[in-house]
Amino acid sequence: MTTKQLRTARPEASRDTPAPTNRLALAALVLVAAYAALRCYWQLGHQPARLSPIGTDLVAVTGWGAVGLCVAAALTALALLTARPTGVGRRLLLGAAAVLSAALVVSGALLLLDVVGGILPGLGLSFFPLGALSRAACVGSGVLLGLAARSSLRRSRAACGRCGRTGAWTRLAHTPGWAFLAAYLGIAGCLVRIVAQLCVGFGNSPMARGTSAMLFEVGFVLGGTLLPLALVHGWGRVWPRWVLGLAGRRVPRLLVLGPAVAVSGGLVVYFGLMLVEMIGMRLRGENPFPPSGGLDLPEVFFWFAVPGYLLWGVGMAVAALAYARRTRPACRRCGRG
Repeated sequence: MTTKQLRTARPEASRDTPAPTNRLALAALVLVAAYAALRCYWQLGHQPARLSPIGTDLVAVTGWGAVGLCVAAALTALALLTARPTGVGRRLLLGAAAVLSAALVVSGALLLLDVVGGILPGLGLSFFPLGALSRAACVGSGVLLGLAARSSLRRSRAACGRCGRTGAWTRLAHTPGWAFLAAYLGIAGCLVRIVAQLCVGFGNSPMARGTSAMLFEVGFVLGGTLLPLALVHGWGRVWPRWVLGLAGRRVPRLLVLGPAVAVSGGLVVYFGLMLVEMIGMRLRGENPFPPSGGLDLPEVFFWFAVPGYLLWGVGMAVAALAYARRTRPACRRCGRG
């Protein structure tokens, strides 16, 4: 059978293959339902006193609102698992799944600090294990719900039952100019953050000094410069000649794409929410960052640092999208790249 025949025959035959959507929707349903039960238990007077540096474990949607959010997400996951709506009903279901997925991920925005504080405990960032698990469950529920919705959309378009591709997004033959622009804008955002720190001095930092701080700073610079460059330049796909023993071999896809997705996602969610809160507080005439904990930084510092972080995250996310399309292998079943 030719590749053209595979592309036309295989997806049609896979319309009755429910596994990709059902597995994701079922996983989302189990996780978010269990998390909803936990949040309900906490709201009935059993919540631990402190789950984060700010007290609550979630942001954006908290209290009984978080319980309602989880219940709505569970019902949506159940609908994705069992219902087969068409037309307007399908669009409403997928739209609801997207909104609820985003709300869950944003509500667990403090997970970024948990990851940094957990990996590098010597930084001095407060780490609350139970709160970190709660935020991980919240973000994981949102991610699973979003993936289940995407899988449902693919099935409705007669996508391949193995890879889920429809042919709408093909593998890129070369890295486009918009990806280079995004990567370098991401680097610019990182540099804005560094320059802002230089202006106030590195002594004005809430982080402790030591090995953990040094490792964080090295990772910070590499994540803001080397990682975006690897997403758009050839040495991010094939090891260059100066890498002994690996020169000429393909760079493992997830070695570059995994950190890029994780870092960009964390930056966009955390600092995107922070910027929205800053704007809201300033419009109300409040100082978004009053002096606290012995840390007194000028407000203008945050108006450069936070947008810098956000630009870094958005730029790297766009570059990561191009890298994912540039490097994804062809499906063995349908032949789509």
